Amino acid sequence: MNTPPLRLWDPVVRLFHWSLAGAFLANYFFTEEGENWHRWLGYYAVAWLAIRLLWGFVGSPAARWADFWPTRARLAEHIRALVSGRDYHRMGHSPLGGLVMIGMMLLMLGLGVTGFLMEEVDYFWGADLPLQIHEFCANALMALVGLHIAAALFESYRLQENLPLSMVTGKRRKLEEY
Repeated sequence: MNTPPLRLWDPVVRLFHWSLAGAFLANYFFTEEGENWHRWLGYYAVAWLAIRLLWGFVGSPAARWADFWPTRARLAEHIRALVSGRDYHRMGHSPLGGLVMIGMMLLMLGLGVTGFLMEEVDYFWGADLPLQIHEFCANALMALVGLHIAAALFESYRLQENLPLSMVTGKRRKLEEY
């Protein structure tokens, strides 16, 4: 069947995705801790987290928390489908994908909070704990980013659909086409 694709990801979701990806990768690989670019990219990322939090309540259907929140029942159903080899199709995030997304957002928030504490709160200046938490969050987030990319590529292959492209164009095939 060759029907026109469905608009899935709205511009706010896509800007959020690519803004966070760019800010995190720039800070992880290219900026130095404590320098202005590192700090401002961190603030930029936290501002996008706040926007996305609100957008989860008022945004498009696929952006809403209620659409993809990984409840126990949704996670169990998704895991059963994966273990049994059954296809599991949904238009937005899968339950496991939603869980990873929320984990990445929480780790990014952890980076923002610990970075703020180290740079702006005199009490924590020179303290090791915020730095250790900051480094843990950065490395854990990089691991989840790798998992996220691997899962998107694997599911793209399995579903015969370019899922990363849908985060660029905002469009995806309709479920009836599967």
